[in-house]
Amino acid sequence: MKYESLWEPWLSLNVLSPLTWPEWELRHGVPAGTIIKAIRAGGENSAWMKYMRGELSAAQFVDAFGKECTAIAGHSVPASSFLSDLTMGPMAQQLPAMTEAIRRIRAEGLKTALLSNNFFLQGGDTYLPVERAQFDVIVESCIEGICKPDPRIYQLCVDRLGVLPQDAVFLDDVGQNVKAAAQLGIRSIKVIALDLRQFSHGQSNPTYLVSIGGRQLVLRKKPPGPLLPSAHAVEREFRAQMLDKEMTQLTPLSFALCLFSVIGTPFYLMDYCPGRIFKDPLLPGMTSEERKEVYKAMSRVLCQIHSVDVKAAGLEDYGKSGNYVARQVRTWTKQYRASETHRISAMERLIKWLPQHLPTHTKTTVVHGDFRLDNLIFHPEKPEVVAVLDWELSTLGDPISDLAYSCLAHYLPPSFPVLKGMSQCDLPGLGIPSAEEVFTQYSRCMGLECLDNWNMYMAFSFFRVAAILQGVYKRSLEGQASSTSAASVGKMAEEMAELAWGAPGTSPRRSFSGWSPALTTAPRLPDSFSIRQASGGDTSPPLDPGHLIISPTSLPPHVQALHRRLQEFMSARILPAEQQLRDHQASADRWTPHSMVEELKAEARAAGLWNLFIPREVDTKAQLGVGLTNLEYAHLCELMGHSVFAPEVFNCSAPDTGNMEVLIRYGSEQQKEEWLVPLLNGTIRSCFAMTEPKVASSDATNIEASITQDKDSYIINGHKWWISGALDPRCKICVFMGKTDPSASRHRQQSMILVPMDSLGVTVVRPLSVYGTEDAPAGHAELLFEGVRVPRSNLLLGEGRGFEIAQGRLGPGRIHHCMRLVGHAERALELMKDRVKGRVAFGKPLAEQGTILADIAKSRMEIEQARLLVLKAAHLMDTVGNKVAAPEIAMIKAVAPSMTLRVVDRAIQAFGAAGLSNDYPLATFFSWARALRLADGPDEVHQAAVAKMELRR
Repeated sequence: MKYESLWEPWLSLNVLSPLTWPEWELRHGVPAGTIIKAIRAGGENSAWMKYMRGELSAAQFVDAFGKECTAIAGHSVPASSFLSDLTMGPMAQQLPAMTEAIRRIRAEGLKTALLSNNFFLQGGDTYLPVERAQFDVIVESCIEGICKPDPRIYQLCVDRLGVLPQDAVFLDDVGQNVKAAAQLGIRSIKVIALDLRQFSHGQSNPTYLVSIGGRQLVLRKKPPGPLLPSAHAVEREFRAQMLDKEMTQLTPLSFALCLFSVIGTPFYLMDYCPGRIFKDPLLPGMTSEERKEVYKAMSRVLCQIHSVDVKAAGLEDYGKSGNYVARQVRTWTKQYRASETHRISAMERLIKWLPQHLPTHTKTTVVHGDFRLDNLIFHPEKPEVVAVLDWELSTLGDPISDLAYSCLAHYLPPSFPVLKGMSQCDLPGLGIPSAEEVFTQYSRCMGLECLDNWNMYMAFSFFRVAAILQGVYKRSLEGQASSTSAASVGKMAEEMAELAWGAPGTSPRRSFSGWSPALTTAPRLPDSFSIRQASGGDTSPPLDPGHLIISPTSLPPHVQALHRRLQEFMSARILPAEQQLRDHQASADRWTPHSMVEELKAEARAAGLWNLFIPREVDTKAQLGVGLTNLEYAHLCELMGHSVFAPEVFNCSAPDTGNMEVLIRYGSEQQKEEWLVPLLNGTIRSCFAMTEPKVASSDATNIEASITQDKDSYIINGHKWWISGALDPRCKICVFMGKTDPSASRHRQQSMILVPMDSLGVTVVRPLSVYGTEDAPAGHAELLFEGVRVPRSNLLLGEGRGFEIAQGRLGPGRIHHCMRLVGHAERALELMKDRVKGRVAFGKPLAEQGTILADIAKSRMEIEQARLLVLKAAHLMDTVGNKVAAPEIAMIKAVAPSMTLRVVDRAIQAFGAAGLSNDYPLATFFSWARALRLADGPDEVHQAAVAKMELRR
């Protein structure tokens, strides 16, 4: 047989999830490395190898292996527990990804074999928890009496398959196994773990981060299905980047282009370039000077590209010389017509107007074609561009088209879902150059004099983006889009085209460097926009989380594995400890954290169940957490909601989660090092001080606390209450909201500042109780801040930015409480069902009483309704951003607490007096749900917001 692909007649596959030895050793107090040393010690005569060859029964293995481990550890090691864990949980479940791989191989008509080093269980059966029907041949070491890497076991497998060694391919992740198979003439491949993640940024060519063998690469491919002519030209992009690497040294090294259908469509590979990509042109978290330097670097790079000597670089054939804008207008008109789904009046006017107002005298240079801030990679620390991405549209053309396109953000609203804008923002105050200043910087560098047709270039830029978005929308309708948010952002084509024109009378004519409309019928750039605008909120670019996932079984395989491990941890470690922790909360020592919590936190972190809340949008490389979308985390957060103690164990509890997000998004490097790192490690806790006793704090503009500058310090005065977590002795830092400028506009008066809890002048007045309980050790405190002095460097983001931070803090954290409340309700219903099945009243089980049955039915229906709304809100946050998801967020914040109150109340009623006691979590669930009808914003505020948004629809 000739080798034509990787998949050959016989494959040995690793189909089971691995047991993590260090995790088991940590859980059982066994010195690290004991298990692997015992497996390797003794060679072929070790208890492990004898067990694999079937020479020992399970009981004999436990005895022998236990002695070997004990000798290494220096104390008794529970070998029976080791064997039990080895054959239960993750190890007893076939990996979904491998199951799918086997299915695809067999669909090609190829044979499959499983070659396993395994053993006999207590009952005499062999341990092999797989679908045996998936394999043509299964060879088990304990039955054959020989193990990998003994050459005889490979020969045995080949013989049973009826193939020659050279017609087989063997896959294994152990080097000695691969080497032994290769010596028989079998084509052997050592498997290296490969991690593949799709970048969420962009709407054109699907792009992936490939991590393999310690190296990180980027794979960029064409979308599947029929495409518009000349669109998605990855081969052109590859050539451009190869050329640019020689010219400007500003592209990652591209080294492999494949035009065949190895992965379905043509693709190329390039080195991954570490650095920073700024998706938000407002550059939150930076100082004015830092923003200024970033935009200067952007301008320098554009000049560098436009200064390339076309002839010296051998680029005369890279594009046509002259009439670039005319050709581009024709090209994008054709692209638009090919993807047109309905008539867009603004596009029709532009198609008529643009050819009549083309530039007459232009220069020809290399043009990028898609030059904007978020296509640049900046040095991790310096304001230097290290790479320019997305050269798909590059050619020879008019450089002013690149310059105009780079200024799009200046005329887009911050709420625009596709490209974040910064119109109506205080650019001078932020240190961001205006469009005029960008033009001036570029002109000085390139020796350009004033233009008399800048408006035409800007109109063309909007026109081109509108045509691109229409193509994205068309592909989404045909199921070919590279991003699952394509359907929503593609519909912005019409609004983008309208921006090119502006509504008559909405803006004055502009006049810098001759910039002004030639005719009253020319497109005009508006100063303000009404397109889906709303005040505040995070408008982070949408992620790409897939379809709305309503069941954990539909989650991606790696998230399913997390969900499974979390569920097992909850069942095995947290729920059994609940009563002890509840009793501690009612004891005299309640203000001292229970040692068990810290033990459970260590176990959870070792199990990889740590910082699960950090959203992928701010942690794209999963360096701080595990890189989940809001939708994926919703399923895990619900599980945590089964116990009020669980979130802290996984470092996912409020207010720490919101405060960590603030520091991640807005903190300086110094603030992150001092406070974010220990919070991420779970070694300290934090609180958030906004609510005040003397004003209605549901309207945050009412707060009266002051933050006054005094030389190199700020002086803080204020009276705060209901400050959750402030009483915990581990609480070391407070995020404090107060007014720095009471005379400023209503939403620019407030600022946020970091206040160490041991600062002089911070006084705990008293712990506040909720329905008579103090929620120790975290508690809810009433605090006084009297003349508290902190360094100016403790200010977050800048003066007057408090509301901006507050909206960012309410990003994914907006619905974490709702996710957990669904978990409260689900657990309450589970407890209710167990209770009524075992209790008898009036001659028959409670479970047969009509009122009980009706209550169970109502609870199940209400839980399902609320869960779907939570998941929808999370999905919209991922796909269209928090601002567009605002109605669903407001709805679920009103729906979830009330639903939970009803479900828990029914469970308490079924329990009788026991439901009110500390013996069950129901009373705590009830008090938390009731508190959250206020703590996360009063129901009335959410309902009013929903009604107003509904009336605007």
